Amino acid sequence: MQVMGALSVLSALLEQETGQQISPMRTGRIEAALKPLMRDRRIASLDDLATVIVTGADRELETLAVEAMLNQETSFFRDAAVMDQAIDVLLTLMADAGERRLRVWCAGCSTGQEPYSLAILLSERLANSDKPFPDIIATDVSACALNRARQGRYSSFEIQRGMPVRRMVSWFDTEGESWVARPELRKRIRYLHCNLVADMPPAGPFDLILCRNVLFYFALPIRRRIFEMIAGNMRPEALLLLGAGETVIGQTQRLQPSPRFRGFYSLMANA
Repeated sequence: MQVMGALSVLSALLEQETGQQISPMRTGRIEAALKPLMRDRRIASLDDLATVIVTGADRELETLAVEAMLNQETSFFRDAAVMDQAIDVLLTLMADAGERRLRVWCAGCSTGQEPYSLAILLSERLANSDKPFPDIIATDVSACALNRARQGRYSSFEIQRGMPVRRMVSWFDTEGESWVARPELRKRIRYLHCNLVADMPPAGPFDLILCRNVLFYFALPIRRRIFEMIAGNMRPEALLLLGAGETVIGQTQRLQPSPRFRGFYSLMANA
């Protein structure tokens, strides 16, 4: 089996388990991501890894390979202006909701930097408010990423990617060479496993859904299914936030650019 044949097997495994596709531009990253797993398992080559997977002899290895191939690129306060805008939108929705507790879903949360950033910003903005703190649910397909998110433990490199020093010392404690989110921050978020293609979504409805830089890994028919699922879990006045290179236009008849909040998407009036 040649390298391209091995990559085809591995790509098919990832798509089968998660619905995600590997573009030709990502094949080099996939090889690099699998090297630590191959080293730990003493597997000499991609060919050998693909051969074991084809035989179905090691289900644990298949799971670990899928975990390794998932793109977990994330950082704190990623696209800071967009995060600030999301908080402004949430505060507006909270004012409209009265005493009702808002519900937020961070889909594809990876190792937790996005929901923690959201919780920090909200905590700072609501410090002198008696409004109920929004219920934040964060989901991901990766069990390994979710375990790390629940622990809230980050390396110095990870914590410094986007995290101002003032917030580092306010919301995280040092343990050896790691930075660990304080309990009062961790309790703001509930982490749940969710495969957007195969699993039931967390119980809705939601007021704000963040699904940033996730959907472009899926083929168009799957994106359409996911948009249908998202729309079905939104309150009538709810909003969806996607990544900068993502859109609902031409992919669903349930959602439209929000006429009220630029850069967000809302339900169609007749949805």
